[in-house]
Amino acid sequence: MIPRELIGTAQVPDGEELKLFRRGDDFMIVLQRNELMNSRMSGSEEALATMTCERLAERRPLRILIGGYGMGFTLRSALAVLPGDAELVVAELVPEIVEWAKGPMAMLTAGCLDDARVSVVVEDVAVSIDKARAEYDAILLDVDNGPDGLTRLGNDRLYSSRGIAAARRALKPGGVLAVWSAAPDAPFARRLREGDLAVDEVVVRARSNGKGARHVIWFARRPEA
Repeated sequence: MIPRELIGTAQVPDGEELKLFRRGDDFMIVLQRNELMNSRMSGSEEALATMTCERLAERRPLRILIGGYGMGFTLRSALAVLPGDAELVVAELVPEIVEWAKGPMAMLTAGCLDDARVSVVVEDVAVSIDKARAEYDAILLDVDNGPDGLTRLGNDRLYSSRGIAAARRALKPGGVLAVWSAAPDAPFARRLREGDLAVDEVVVRARSNGKGARHVIWFARRPEA
């Protein structure tokens, strides 16, 4: 078996240390014993983008906020289906992740960060959301393994009633908040509905071939008026 090689570490602000490993052509980002991302499993992260864009097919031009670059699966999938007038803002808290994307994972990144439709801000996506008022057609969140602060406790506010209200304010009327999770979470789904959002909970497979673990995406739409 090819050994796993540690090629980078990064400290999450107010959180734990992330480690980037490579095994052959595969990459893994690990937090303690939790494998947060693996380059061989991208199906549900890609679905986060494509299924959101499907729900916004009649809107032009689109402005989308992506919380967390990760390995870029969601960003690349969005770019693949969106027209040239779209604008995508990626809020990434950990600057080393952007450096890894341009360095050891450049082949995986496939130039998506150089796309003219993309801008990257190194900041907490919660800050990006708090600053916005009816600014985004969609907000895509994949910064934890689900609606709890796994990578850092400060992320809990994203999934609280207050965080949901902030996301609703940041969305344009009819806009969509899409949240990825490794597992169902009934209390979070209830908070979305209590936040005056129409919620569609979808189960998707971890792998793009339709296999692997079952993940969950919530699509929560702000009313048109």
